[in-house]
Amino acid sequence: MDKVVASAARAVADVADGASIAVGGFGLSGVPDALIAALREKGTGGLHVVSNNCGAQDSGLAVLLAAGRISRVTGSYIGGNKEFARQYLAGELELELIPQGTLAERLRAGGAGIPAFYTPAGVGTLVAEGGMPWRHDGNGGVAIASPAKEVRDFDGTPYVLERSIRTDFALVRAAKGDRHGNLVFNKAARNFNPLAAMAGRITIAEVEELVEPGAIDPDHVHLPGIFVQRVVALTPEQAADKRIEQRTVTARTNPRKEGS
Repeated sequence: MDKVVASAARAVADVADGASIAVGGFGLSGVPDALIAALREKGTGGLHVVSNNCGAQDSGLAVLLAAGRISRVTGSYIGGNKEFARQYLAGELELELIPQGTLAERLRAGGAGIPAFYTPAGVGTLVAEGGMPWRHDGNGGVAIASPAKEVRDFDGTPYVLERSIRTDFALVRAAKGDRHGNLVFNKAARNFNPLAAMAGRITIAEVEELVEPGAIDPDHVHLPGIFVQRVVALTPEQAADKRIEQRTVTARTNPRKEGS
């Protein structure tokens, strides 16, 4: 029952070339940076990543992307990642772009053992009709395009069939976890983490605070330990390393002088 692994390097030691990995996080929030860094150091390549976005700036999955370790991405947001755009347009990277809510449900359904589901999201677009560029040929053309999906009518409304997602591994980050793998996430850092964890056949969680079994009130558990196979305790420095993607501040005005 004790799922704690001594280091991030040991936790990802069996992630092989070509593995599929669901990764939690949204922007820079709730990203399993220590596990991603360990994977980069290991040298694993040809990865198929399922994540909302593929890193930002020089953090998160962007470090694997820059190292040329990712071959395919299933996600919903490319953002301002210039290296991602370069690799995609050059034909070095395959991309399956899907609606964000559909991505969330495909991960959740995979973890729940549901093979597929119908949704109205994407009906009447390339998501359902096919033809979305998955891989470019590097010369302005399309090497691989998305296939058309089944569309079915329910009570007069069309719905598109979406397959659930299961991956070989999942990497997530939690604010607190116990040795049995029960996890608690902090506010917005919860995002895709529980869903990614559910979809992975082997889920590895890095936790900012490791506690003993029983220290977490069962009513406060966001993700039961049955979905987690390995737990890595972060150092205080790693736990405190939380970057801000876009810092926005308000200019300070001069305080009014007394009597003015």
